[in-house]
Amino acid sequence: MCGRFTQNYTWEEVHAFLNVFGTPRNLRPRYNIAPTTNVDVIRLDREGRRELVSMRWGLVPYFWKKSLKEVPATFNARAETVAEKPMFRDSFKRRRCIIPAGGFFEWTNEADGKQPHLFTAADGSPILAFAGIWDRWIDPASKEEILSCTIIVSGASGWMTPYHDRMPVLLRAEDFDAWLNGSLGADALRPAAESALREWPVSRRVNRTGVGEDDPTIIERVDAA
Repeated sequence: MCGRFTQNYTWEEVHAFLNVFGTPRNLRPRYNIAPTTNVDVIRLDREGRRELVSMRWGLVPYFWKKSLKEVPATFNARAETVAEKPMFRDSFKRRRCIIPAGGFFEWTNEADGKQPHLFTAADGSPILAFAGIWDRWIDPASKEEILSCTIIVSGASGWMTPYHDRMPVLLRAEDFDAWLNGSLGADALRPAAESALREWPVSRRVNRTGVGEDDPTIIERVDAA
């Protein structure tokens, strides 16, 4: 699973890594993002250019008839079923996206509680590219348009297994176009190479939703229990 992540990069970094189209802007760094909040997402615009837009993290399919509060936990979609599961299959066919991240968190159970660990690119890159899908939903009550997304997760690599049995699907730069235009199939949604990530323990303040979003010290290395 991927239940928390960071988006701590500059416009120049995301533009260089993902070739994003548009006017440069100041991007707010966020260090402890939780589901249902808005995140940066890269999708194709109508002219086929990569654009950065803000979306709710937790996909709401276009056909959803109930309220937003009644949407189930859709912040992750399993790679094994994303092409068939009713909540995700139309978006998988038609609305692909890339969700840029500085890193993501997983936890280990220690004697004195849960210890969060941060996972970032092993080569020091400021951005990981999560495979995602998105949708557009109209709230039947307010008529408000809501854009939303989900992160696709696969089984974990052997290196990742001590921390969790699932992990975000990381796209390689050479696969960005094929993913966004829909030509990359579900069979390509596999665990990242074991050499792709590095890890260190971080502050347990990460465990609390809504804490540390604007605090860069929350992702600094700490001594684990």
